[in-house]
Amino acid sequence: MSEPKAGRSEQTRELIVQTALRLFRQHGYEATTMRAIAKEAGVSVGNAYYYFGSKEELIQSYYDELQVSHMAACRAVLDAETGFAPRLLGVLRARVATMVPYHEFAGKFFKLAAEPTSPLSPFSAESGPARSAAVAIYREVVDGSRDLRLDDDFRRELPELLWLYSMGIVLYWVHDDSPGCRKTYLLVDRTVPLVQKMVSMSRLPGFRSVTRELVDIIRTVRA
Repeated sequence: MSEPKAGRSEQTRELIVQTALRLFRQHGYEATTMRAIAKEAGVSVGNAYYYFGSKEELIQSYYDELQVSHMAACRAVLDAETGFAPRLLGVLRARVATMVPYHEFAGKFFKLAAEPTSPLSPFSAESGPARSAAVAIYREVVDGSRDLRLDDDFRRELPELLWLYSMGIVLYWVHDDSPGCRKTYLLVDRTVPLVQKMVSMSRLPGFRSVTRELVDIIRTVRA
């Protein structure tokens, strides 16, 4: 494919995604059909299905785009900071900032994502690429933190634990009706120091056995 055609292809793909998100906001996810999305975007139904096999694939594309935006938004803090707390704080605040524009219909998507069997669940196989990309950001947080002294096993599992912590932040954000999601930012600011303290305590003699048990639980559940 030539570069101009590739550019037009990406533009069409993005147009379909943004049109779908707008229609989901206006009419709801269930009521919005692929035919309606195609008509509103000014493309044929066949063309819409060429890019996305289903509405679920459209949402997965939205997840992927959101993850790319998050990575770009936290690049500066990851390049500049070397302390664990400021790196984690910057990444989480960037996460909230990239989600805020979609807050008005986040609740609708949450209902779908909360269904255990839904492909839109953050724990589903379909969400695997976006989930892996998100965990990779927290792995970079850990690997670039020069003030962290961790057991090797706990270091390997910490990025996924931080991702789970971030999912708790996202859940709170979905229900946050404060102006500009102010309370969510406050939650991030207040909990990051606590996370730092708990992580730092993992090497203390009295906590090493707890840390090892936590690692064992994570690996057992994952298996």
